[in-house]
Amino acid sequence: MKIWPVQDAKARFSELVKTCKAEGPQMVSNRGVVEVVMVPVGEWEKLKGKQQLTIKDWLLMETPRFDLEIPPRGRARRRRPVQF
Repeated sequence: MKIWPVQDAKARFSELVKTCKAEGPQMVSNRGVVEVVMVPVGEWEKLKGKQQLTIKDWLLMETPRFDLEIPPRGRARRRRPVQF
């Protein structure tokens, strides 16, 4: 993985794209600090597909999350209310 200074990445963007497609992810640094990584679309799709669900996504799913048998109501005997 090569680190490209932002000035070189801007000046030779088409070369950066070709290198990314051929060799894989490429880093771009700004003032010596790596700030972004450019990845080919195939790898991006893989990473995006492995994304874990948030609790919100999990709760809003339409598929059942577990098997839970709920007994039918009305068959259990109830206690009388306590009189005070």
